Amino acid sequence: QVQVVESGGGLVQPGGSLRLSCTASTGLFSGYLMGWYRQAAGKEREWVASISSGGRTTVRDSVKGRFTISRDNAKKMVYLQMNSLEPEDTAQYYCEAESPVPGSRPVWGQGTQVTVSS
Repeated sequence: QVQVVESGGGLVQPGGSLRLSCTASTGLFSGYLMGWYRQAAGKEREWVASISSGGRTTVRDSVKGRFTISRDNAKKMVYLQMNSLEPEDTAQYYCEAESPVPGSRPVWGQGTQVTVSS
């Protein structure tokens, strides 16, 4: 069973930076599509960024220019570098791993809390 674990959340002032990390316990990591989602209190979970097995990245418009997703297949890690953080970025951030195997269900981590506040 694949396990996904996030880390790196915390409290940061507006304008600050954080880097979230996520690891997935699978030997097929390099073939996985990896994504970051977030859920603010009282709101639905929303997609933030994705990175394909080939390294192609997509990022939601509201964080373009501030957030960068990357991966290190040798370490089985995916990262979300978040700069110029705003209070509106406060949320629980989740990592999602989508297997290249047809019919597989995505695996989610437990999440890591990011709070942007002065």
